[in-house]
Amino acid sequence: MNATPDTLSPDLLHRMDAYWRAANYLAVGQIYLYDNPLLRRPLAMGDVKRMLLGHWGTTPGQNFIYVHLNRVIKQYDLNMIYVSGPGHGGPALVGNTYLEGTYSEIYPDIGQDEAGLQRLFRQFSFPGGIPSHVSPECPGSIHEGGELGYSLSHSFGAVFDNPDLVVACVVGDGEAETGPLATAWHSNKFLDPVTDGAVLPVLHLNGYKIANPTIFARIEPEELEQFLRGCGWTPYYVEGDDPALMHEAMAAVLDTAVEQIREIQHDARVNGNTMRPRWPMIVLKSPKGWTGPEKVDGQQIEGTFRAHQVPIAVDADHPEHLKLLEDWLKSYRAEELFDESGRLKPELAELAPKGERRMGANPHANGGILLRDLIMPNFRDYAVKVPSPGAVTAADTHELGVFLRDVAKLNRAQRNFRIFGPDETLSNRLNAVFEVTDRQWDARMQANDEFLAHEGRVMEMLSEHQCEGWLEGYLLTGRHGLFNSYESFIHIIDSMFNQHAKWLKVTADLPWRRKIASLNYLLASHVWQQMHNGFTHQDPGFIDHVVNKKADVVRVYLPPDANCLLSVWDHCLRSRHYVNVVIAGKYQAPQWLSMDAAVKHCTQGIGIWQWASNDQAVAPDVVMACCGDVPTLETLAAVSILREHLPDLKIRVVNVVDLMKLQPQSEHPHGLSDTDFDELFTKDKPVIFAFHGYPWLIHRLTYRRTNHDNLHVRGYKEEGTITTPFDMTVLNDLDRFHLVMDTIDRLPQTGDKGIYLKQQLKDKLIEHKQYIDKYGEDMPEIRNWKWKG
Repeated sequence: MNATPDTLSPDLLHRMDAYWRAANYLAVGQIYLYDNPLLRRPLAMGDVKRMLLGHWGTTPGQNFIYVHLNRVIKQYDLNMIYVSGPGHGGPALVGNTYLEGTYSEIYPDIGQDEAGLQRLFRQFSFPGGIPSHVSPECPGSIHEGGELGYSLSHSFGAVFDNPDLVVACVVGDGEAETGPLATAWHSNKFLDPVTDGAVLPVLHLNGYKIANPTIFARIEPEELEQFLRGCGWTPYYVEGDDPALMHEAMAAVLDTAVEQIREIQHDARVNGNTMRPRWPMIVLKSPKGWTGPEKVDGQQIEGTFRAHQVPIAVDADHPEHLKLLEDWLKSYRAEELFDESGRLKPELAELAPKGERRMGANPHANGGILLRDLIMPNFRDYAVKVPSPGAVTAADTHELGVFLRDVAKLNRAQRNFRIFGPDETLSNRLNAVFEVTDRQWDARMQANDEFLAHEGRVMEMLSEHQCEGWLEGYLLTGRHGLFNSYESFIHIIDSMFNQHAKWLKVTADLPWRRKIASLNYLLASHVWQQMHNGFTHQDPGFIDHVVNKKADVVRVYLPPDANCLLSVWDHCLRSRHYVNVVIAGKYQAPQWLSMDAAVKHCTQGIGIWQWASNDQAVAPDVVMACCGDVPTLETLAAVSILREHLPDLKIRVVNVVDLMKLQPQSEHPHGLSDTDFDELFTKDKPVIFAFHGYPWLIHRLTYRRTNHDNLHVRGYKEEGTITTPFDMTVLNDLDRFHLVMDTIDRLPQTGDKGIYLKQQLKDKLIEHKQYIDKYGEDMPEIRNWKWKG
């Protein structure tokens, strides 16, 4: 891009370059300095941290971008936040938020003076300090960037329903090689220029990853141009290493990009142009480790992979490098940048925006400030009428869809609720939402398309990574939503869930970070309802993954019927700062509880179903426990067999909705006390536990409990194929017949009656296999079974 000669006045260019030098100086200081922050005396080994950690390579480029964004924010009065894809460039964001004043406002002990600089430097990548990434502790951050690939997805999520917001998203050229980022370029096909804001990507092409070149840096320029234009962008290029020329070029390109964004939005909002625009983006090609040491010990550093982390080792083994570090620090001429007290000079400080226009102080980067409660319908109005347990059937997620339809409708005006999913909203039976909204889609449409519009509350793209990233960005900027997915394929975003859970854990302990709406998952089309798709679609292991995270963050719910599902979702959509995982079925199934009973049951999270039990006056012989819709059905069917054939047995039925109730109170805030647990499960009676997921998770959650040795768990044990619904349970020994046999094996008092009943059930299993092999469906007695009480 050729710079226009008058974009920056000589004075402004000089001051912006000085501001950039100040940010670079702070970055080097954060990585290296323990003391002597302004080099008031010659640098000594005692002034250098003993353990050097941090990433220099990306940092000067990000400092360059930040100072130029400050200019356009002031010139165009932009509402802008900064997302750092290469988030290991933490020194850049920490330094810039310090220079603009935000950091000291949030952390007053790190003041705008020499003592504050020393604390700023010392805390970086230091025990008791802050991480080296753009972590939650950093003002202005909604994206840590420790794990690469999600910056663009988060950025688009942030601008949905934020028409005045611009997100400057810096994409590292290493990050650009990840699958999620490669797909995220297509997020522009889902952006409505009327109702949404804008994302300005800056592809930072500095050439290298940790130890290798990057693909985008080594392909031909025309190939890069074709790729970016093919993804629907108009790229503008800023390339070089001469600071004066680069400042001028960057300023000209940024003006062009901002003006194009405004033209696109004006054309759509005022002129009604509905054609998909080609949004601008910037490709910044600058040396890795720009302005750092050119060579160390004869090896090229600047412009190579060697600049990625700590470019100069300064320690007892390399005392001669101390002079190199001192020369490097002095090259920024700190005496021209900071006054005698250590404060940034006024003529430089005035380059930063003021108040909430500072990117570190923008409330969108602390979304809880902007969070408004959802307007919620009364979930009781959507109740399935259940005259008696098992008397009626319903499709649980279909009933939920009607409730979510009205959540979307009631919050249409305040535009703060969306449903995300990878092309599975209809498949998961949330059909009713399309009575009031559409899928948002800004690519071409055809006459036979269904539920597509330029604006809609449903966001669907066949990429779990994008749906998760969009939702996280939406939540982090103060809105509400949910992610609906097939249970087995939610594993695709295991690592993204990890990072968000970590973010919630850290921010919960930062008093200046306001709580955000919970990350809500609806996992339908679950393991027991994928008999038509087969083994590849059968995996309940996401629960195991989730419960690894901090107890203050994660919640897991397995409602047994539609009324419980409605009660759970009303709670989840009102909650704050959690990850809620809800697993529910989508096919017709028996309904067990009236709405009043469901509310009581879900409030407790676990309880004895007295209507299914017969131990009211005496101690039970066995506890039949269940967690999940299909395990509940099979448990109740097993109980009906036992009560018919072994009527003297005293049976207690316990149902679990809130999985974390099983853990001790000392491990999870929802956990039962040992006394309460023993009252439900007894201290010494057999417990036959039918579980939705992998059996060992129940053992893991309950291993400290008194009666754990008597606990026998059935669940998914990695047996599956294309088969019938009931055969899925048979393959995994979760069916009613196996549950009855398991019970008999643990109750010697059943005697000969138990032996004969076991034989009958073994015969039934043979009959079942013969029947499904012949007819391709379950036996009528299975399909038509009802609870008789």
